[in-house]
Parts: sequence; C-alpha cells; structure tokens
Amino acid sequence: MKSQCQCPCCSHGVTRREFLWRVGAVAAGGVALQALDGVAADAWPQRPPRLRKTLKVQPVLTYATPKRREETSWRSWGGIQTDADADAEKKRISTELAKLKAQAEFPVEFLPLIAGKSGDEAVKALSNMEFDVMLLYAAGGSGLEKLVKPGQHNLMFLRHDPGPVYLWYEIVHPRLLRKTVDEYAPSGMDVWDVVVDKYDDLLWRLRALSGLKNTLGKRVVAIGGPGGWGVGGRQAPAISRELWKMDLVDYPYKALEPRLKAAYQDAALVKRCTDASRRYLRQWGISMHTKTEFMDRAFVLTEVFKDIMDEAKTDAITVHHCMGTIMGISKTTACMPLSLLNDDNYLAFCESDFVVIPSGILLHYISGLPVFLNDPTYPHDDIVTLAHCTAPRKMDGRRAERTKVLTHFESDYGAAPKVEMRLGQITTNLVPDFGSKKWVGFAATVVGNPFLDICRSQVDVKIHGDSAALLEQMKGFHWMLSYGDYLKEVGYALKKAGVGFLNVSAAKSA
Repeated sequence: MKSQCQCPCCSHGVTRREFLWRVGAVAAGGVALQALDGVAADAWPQRPPRLRKTLKVQPVLTYATPKRREETSWRSWGGIQTDADADAEKKRISTELAKLKAQAEFPVEFLPLIAGKSGDEAVKALSNMEFDVMLLYAAGGSGLEKLVKPGQHNLMFLRHDPGPVYLWYEIVHPRLLRKTVDEYAPSGMDVWDVVVDKYDDLLWRLRALSGLKNTLGKRVVAIGGPGGWGVGGRQAPAISRELWKMDLVDYPYKALEPRLKAAYQDAALVKRCTDASRRYLRQWGISMHTKTEFMDRAFVLTEVFKDIMDEAKTDAITVHHCMGTIMGISKTTACMPLSLLNDDNYLAFCESDFVVIPSGILLHYISGLPVFLNDPTYPHDDIVTLAHCTAPRKMDGRRAERTKVLTHFESDYGAAPKVEMRLGQITTNLVPDFGSKKWVGFAATVVGNPFLDICRSQVDVKIHGDSAALLEQMKGFHWMLSYGDYLKEVGYALKKAGVGFLNVSAAKSA
C-alpha cells in the first residue's frame, strides 16, 4: 500500500505537489500567495478579506504636580509628582502599548496618548475623539468621574511593582467605585475593569471587548430565514436583533433554487469545483466514504454561498431546514460547504438557530478560530459527547485534522465531515440559554473521537470543574466549542452585554 506523505506541508492539509507549486510561485515573485487552497489565482473570483473591525483604544494619563507647603501635607501618594516624571511615564506607556499591539492577535489601534492634571483637563483634550475603550492610567489627579463615563467601555491600569506606584492604586476602590460608602456606585467601571501591573490581564480584556465589538451588529445571511430551536427558541431572532443588534438577512429558498440551478449549468464553474473537490480529497488525512458527486456539488454550493455573502457584504451565513429543503435543491447536503467555509475563516452555521449563533460569533471573534456548533448529550462521569455534521477541519486555525467524508447521518445522503479532534486539546464550551439571560461555560479536554450512530463529527470531552453544576444549569439546546480556553474573555464580554455567565470550570458566577 502506498504510504502517505508526513511532511509538514502535507500535515497542514496541502499535497506535496501543491506545496512545491506554491514555493515555486513565491520564488517567482509571490504572485500566487492569495491562492491558499492550491487553486490557480485566476481560477476563482477574488473574495474580499474577512470582515473584522479594529478596536480603538484611547489611553489617558492623569497625574498631579503638587507644590510643597510647610508644616502640612502637600502631596498624595504616588511616584509621578512632577512634569518630568510625567514625561518619562508618557514614554514608558507608549513603549508598552506598542509592545502590546504587536502581541495582540486581534486588530487593535492605540490612539495617541492624552495626558492631563485632572479629569476636566483630559476631557477637553478628548473632545471629538472617537474610540471604543478608554484606557486610564490613573497615576494621580482628581475628577476621574468626568472621564469614566457610563455607556462606554472603561479600563484602568495601575502601577504597583516595580512602579512608579500610582495614587489610584490606593483609592480606586473606596473613592471611585464606592464613592466613600460601602455600596458600589454607578461609575462606568467595576472591580473587573481595573488591572494592576500585568499587561497580560489587560490584553485578555481587550480581546474580549474586540470580540464583543465584532459581534454586536453582525450581519448574517439566513438561507431559508432566521429561526431558533424548539419552543424556547421562537424569540431567538428577535433577541439577536435587539440584544446583539444583529442584521439578519432573510435569503429565501425560492431565490436560492434558480441560482443554484444556474450554477450547475455553468460548465466552467462546475469544472473548477470538481477539480477543487478532487484536490481536497487528495489531501493528507482525508478518506472518502460517500459518492464523489456529493462532494463536487458541495463545492458548487460553497461558491454560491460565497457569492450570496459577497452581495450582502458579510462573511457570515446560516442554513435553515438543512436536514431537508437544502438537499432537494442542491442534490447534496450543506454539511461540507459549512465546514469548508469555516476553514476559510467565514462564519457558517447549520440550522439557523439564533439561540446559539450569537455565542459562535462571539467565541470566533474572541478566539480568532473556527467554532463548532454541536448537539450536546447527557453529561455523566465528567464526560459529555458533542456531535454535529458540520465541524471545521482547521480547528486551530492552521492545521487540518484527520477527517472521514461520510454521508449526513440522519439522511444517509450527501457529504459530511467526521473530524477527528486533537486528543488532549483544551476546549472552550458555551451553553447559551433560550433568552440570553445567563449562559453557562466550561473548559474541557478532548478525550475521544467515537464513531457512534449519531452526527458524524463527534467528540468526547472531559469536563473541567463542577460537572454536577453543568448538569443542573443546562438550558437551551445547541452548544458551541472552540479550541483553547477563552472563558475569562467570554464572561467579561457577556457582562458588558448585560448577560450573566456561570463558569462551571471556575465554580463561580460572574
């Protein structure tokens, strides 16, 4: 039997021939860099880059320059006491933010630093400035309430060790957050918005806010219309529009059917898609267990979906009635197209279930990775099986996992991927409730890829934390999974959106 190549190029879902073709193209001048799937650059329409908004952060330094007075206290705590101290601190902050920007794997822009000796002075300098996040370096000064306004995202960075120590390291909790009483006051900040010394703690909060910014107002094409699972999901489209501000574009099947028929009659398109299908099936780690014509049609359906998204000026799509209507129209299933789209960094979901889709969009934009919408089972012995027929192969955003191409289970028709997820991989798992009142989340470890008589992509995960609490607090139906642990970011973003969060792995409610 002919052995499969195990070289690094092939282990990333690329045949050796395609890898050598790319290297040659780059050596010749890089003209094929955009042809990431091995298809010649002139064979496909040029797609716009995936849509991701940049998070704009406005840093502000407040400080004071007190004057000595004899026989009385004349200065507050803090290592920034003079204009020279402040100038050195401005340079330090600018250097640190440049390093943070280079470290961030999401688009973030730090606007020029503004400094003031009081909140009033800084507010004047901020007039007409547009930003998403106020990042306050509270070295000293008064009137911070003028800067930290409710209705905007506010973060505070404080220095302790190695310094120079900030005044508000001492007084932010009793003065700003509690207004010198025991009860918290509405101030535009809470205790989770304050970071001391650690830029890593600042980075994950910014990652969460970036994810939230890109989720709010997201446009999603809904083939067959938006929906929600079960009785509890009937209000899901309305909740997505109101709470998450989403723009849901209803694309009816009566519009899709003639369009797809025309695509199948386009000989050039069909030829390109058939060739792409064959290349896909030759990739390392792929085995084929259904009819090739189902795969060929899946590639045509994928191109039609891309065209529809291009026209809607979005990169997100979902398919309603994907276990019925789409099959009769496309003569295949939507499973493989949705998997392919997610691997190409689109957002593509089955079932048009807007109970869970907001969680997938948020988790995608926080993690920067493809996400897996799944059917959960009954948690037991700290294990739960998660399954669906549309898993991405590139769950880590780069390396394609081993995959069997089978039929869709319930129909025994079409093409669907059985993705073998990486054993030992840590995952984030989100459990949205029907009303978006309080989600549940937990971290888990992939411990198995069974082959049960259920949806094709199936994974057993071992729950981290209180599995009894998960069992008791489960609501809604569909769940969402990504590689990596992003529970802190999800909880922080949900808090800003007004949604509760029970982190089962942390055994506490945020």
